[in-house]
Amino acid sequence: VSTQRVSCKKNTLRSDRIQQLNSIDFVWDLCDLSWNEHFKQLCAFKTKNGHCIVSQNDAQNTSLVEWVRQQRVLYKKKTLS
Repeated sequence: VSTQRVSCKKNTLRSDRIQQLNSIDFVWDLCDLSWNEHFKQLCAFKTKNGHCIVSQNDAQNTSLVEWVRQQRVLYKKKTLS
């Protein structure tokens, strides 16, 4: 699987292979997938709690706590893309 991603980035993966992988909703960028999943979790958290302040003591959302912290760090460094 990672070979397919690397080949695509290097433009060495044949277009028919790319089309086949796209037809099964192949995920090309795992970072984007992870970011989108965490964003969905944050939206659900906000819907439930009315805010985006995820407590560092929230044992049910440890991954979300870390992701939100990282987004704030990147924002402060002006490197959030």
